[in-house]
Amino acid sequence: MNSTRLLFAAALALVSNSLTGAEWPGWRGPDGQGHATATGLPTAWSETQNVTWKTELPGRAWSSPVIEGKQIWLTTALETMAKKEDADRRLKSNTGNQPLTVLDHVEFRALCVDRDSGKLLHDLPLLTAREPQWVHKDNSYASCTPVIENGRLYCHFGAMGNACLDTRSGKVLWTNTSLVVMHENGPGGSPVLWKNLLVFHLDGSDSQFIAALDKNTGKLAWKTPRSGEMNKDPQLRKSYGTPLVLTLNGKEQMVSPASDWLYSYDETGKELWRVKYGQLGFSLTPRPVAGHGMIYMSTGFMKAQLLAVRYQGLEKPEIAWRFEKGAPTIPSPLLVGEELYFVNDGGMLTCLDAKSGTEHYRERLGGNFSASPTFADGKIYFHNREGLTTVVKPGKTFTVIEKNQVSGKIFASLAAADHALFLRTDTALYRLENKPAKQAAR
Repeated sequence: MNSTRLLFAAALALVSNSLTGAEWPGWRGPDGQGHATATGLPTAWSETQNVTWKTELPGRAWSSPVIEGKQIWLTTALETMAKKEDADRRLKSNTGNQPLTVLDHVEFRALCVDRDSGKLLHDLPLLTAREPQWVHKDNSYASCTPVIENGRLYCHFGAMGNACLDTRSGKVLWTNTSLVVMHENGPGGSPVLWKNLLVFHLDGSDSQFIAALDKNTGKLAWKTPRSGEMNKDPQLRKSYGTPLVLTLNGKEQMVSPASDWLYSYDETGKELWRVKYGQLGFSLTPRPVAGHGMIYMSTGFMKAQLLAVRYQGLEKPEIAWRFEKGAPTIPSPLLVGEELYFVNDGGMLTCLDAKSGTEHYRERLGGNFSASPTFADGKIYFHNREGLTTVVKPGKTFTVIEKNQVSGKIFASLAAADHALFLRTDTALYRLENKPAKQAAR
């Protein structure tokens, strides 16, 4: 086993949430850090090359696929426009600064695609939100990736609510719409399963907290307000982060990025520690990654920086180093071996030494980026919004293996299983895998 695979195995051991029976249980894969165990994956594809199937999807959504058994599950949102008089009334009361598409209601649905055939098996209603909050033009109402475990799909739609679906019967087991904040830009952070809990962030402009629901009943287990001092401007308090369950210094805990602060909590919702990373860090969506005794995170908008927060051997973690060039505000970083990779929203790819923060290279990939990168089968996959995937070889020098274009826009992150990649665009889901070359005619 080479050193990269040994480090990947160590990273899987670091992450506490077990794999269960799902091959791709949630956002960014089994370890939540963008690593896949699938092998024999394609490096080249197009609309006609190495496409096993392409399935058109209804609605508008950026959530990533999750995979268990022969089922691939995704969420979507169906939008119904408001009548003109209702739209005019709500526009007058709008205090935000985003351009609005005023809706009468949004219907949240769960989609199931057969893994082998690509057939759309189920299109099931979960929740309906009347007069929903607006979303940013680059966001959707269903941007939060669900979590799947043992035949149950757990869906989170931010302030619009949560639902649990039995994937065998198609029955909605519970819903919870009791937790509400003003997102300003729509929902963003994905939920996490931790033991008997479904945990998620709700960091709005009006209130900020982390919450946990009992995964069996949907009832509130705990809700913990953010304790760190917040910016006086409510617009600088919002964030869209996703927590990560880790074992740090022998203790299992949930690392939770928010505006201006990085927090840690235990399974009861008690705050274990917090680290202030600076002012004007808000609206962050990248999920942290961990390794080498450190947590790596981006600080979000205004002054985007990539931070290494050292925890190994420390009762309270501290910032080990900062990198201030080309840090992302939306895509998450990726740790492969001793190199840390990240692409910012404008397409600049940076590779650093993960231990010291020393730059190995910075290269422009081109395009605009929202999706987080994935390390799979010895390669790194980066997707821009314009539908282009750049496949890069890991290492201290920049080496492009292939560039692959599909129609549609890519906001969702990749899933990988069964020698195949599953890529969602704004209109369709693709199964991509190596196809045998056609034999020459005799």
